[in-house]
Amino acid sequence: MPRRHMHVTGAAEAPLRAALRELRTRLEVPADFPLDVLAEAEAALASPDLSGHRDATDIPFFTIDPPTSRDLDQAMFLERRGNGFRVSYAIADVAAWVRPGGALDREAHARVTTLYFPDEKVPLHPATLSEGAASLLPDQDCPALLWTIDLDAEGRSTSTHVERALVRSRAKLDYDGVQKAIDAGTAEEPLSLLKDIGLLRDQQEIARGGISLNVPEQEIVERADGYHLEYRAPLPADGWNAHISLLTGAAAADLMIEYGTGVLRTLPAAPQGAVGRLRRAAKALGIDWPRHMPYADVVRGLDPRNGNHAAFLQECTSLLRGAGYTVFTGGELPDPRIHAAVADEYTHCTAPLRRLVDRYASEICVAAVAGQEPPEWVLAALEALPQEMADGTRRANSIERECVDIVEAALLKDRVGEIFDAYVIDVKDRQPAVGTVHLEDPAVVARIEGGEGELPLGERLRVRLTQADPGKAKVQFAPA
Repeated sequence: MPRRHMHVTGAAEAPLRAALRELRTRLEVPADFPLDVLAEAEAALASPDLSGHRDATDIPFFTIDPPTSRDLDQAMFLERRGNGFRVSYAIADVAAWVRPGGALDREAHARVTTLYFPDEKVPLHPATLSEGAASLLPDQDCPALLWTIDLDAEGRSTSTHVERALVRSRAKLDYDGVQKAIDAGTAEEPLSLLKDIGLLRDQQEIARGGISLNVPEQEIVERADGYHLEYRAPLPADGWNAHISLLTGAAAADLMIEYGTGVLRTLPAAPQGAVGRLRRAAKALGIDWPRHMPYADVVRGLDPRNGNHAAFLQECTSLLRGAGYTVFTGGELPDPRIHAAVADEYTHCTAPLRRLVDRYASEICVAAVAGQEPPEWVLAALEALPQEMADGTRRANSIERECVDIVEAALLKDRVGEIFDAYVIDVKDRQPAVGTVHLEDPAVVARIEGGEGELPLGERLRVRLTQADPGKAKVQFAPA
């Protein structure tokens, strides 16, 4: 999923949206699915593979997503069990619809992930599946992978089970409504427990040294005087909901490690250079980061409703760039196998409608619990999966960077020639007059060049905007 959540409003013919359309054309982003893929999706609607799915439609699941979302991967039901809790978590069973080696499968391997642009998304699977029959929309029976995870009174996992099941969501909830109901005390127990479990899982995360980035969404709003950047700070309910997904990803990793075959999401510790750059960004944004304070403690002290804090949280996502996928078989466990941000073994398995690897991780977990061999199509694809995911993730990240460049240029296109306060956060080793600056307001990171002397790394600098044209010229500054 994207590191930066950006949304654009405004007319379709507006310059920013036109630049985004041109970007999709230039990058050859597929606008439509091939006819054979659409035909196979239509055929799958008539005959999904429901073999082995037990009837769990009596569990009153609910989903929590943005109001306009229709590609709903996850549904949950929470309950108390003695002194602890039970998490029932249904994940869309994409394998019930996608035939191995078929047109849908080949297209998914070509696309790898859903691609997110500020004005639209390019889905991994056709909408008839991803936003229709395969989505856990309310009031329809759906094939799912049903996770049952029991927790003790402190929120620690005590047992895990996963199986195929037919489920039925009762309600499509959104974050604002969930937060209001929990705050007002009007939420029924299956929903109110989201806060209880979320807070306990947050304490478990702190105890093991993990960190969650509550990165705000950026909305680009067009007004009479130009474009403006606004932040939508995540609610506590966003974080509680994310903890259920993280819990499941960790449980899945444990199952696969014990089983001896699987695919993990891994992330090495950030290199010192990346941390140093982040420290300079913190200084530029007025974030207090004493030398003795761990990075995780700094992040937990931030308020995403504060514009500078929100911008710094965006910069923190740079420490996730070394993440990858590691496959293991035959009981030979990978080393390292930890995800540094989660501070635990972890895998992706909760978003199969939007990410290719999740389908494979889920299949291995089902086989592990049943004491069976994974399907042959899973084993055959495992070796190539990390590189496929790396290529797809690289493409998604490249698109994200291009989108950020376009959005920043749109924000500043009418201010070329103006002077801004900034901090120098990077200087090229062999070109000391070329580097990167971070503006104080608006929170923009951009290239600087054109000066005669060496840039003062980590220091404040007055800079002049020399170019900004959406889709044509990236934002660039020169010393004032």
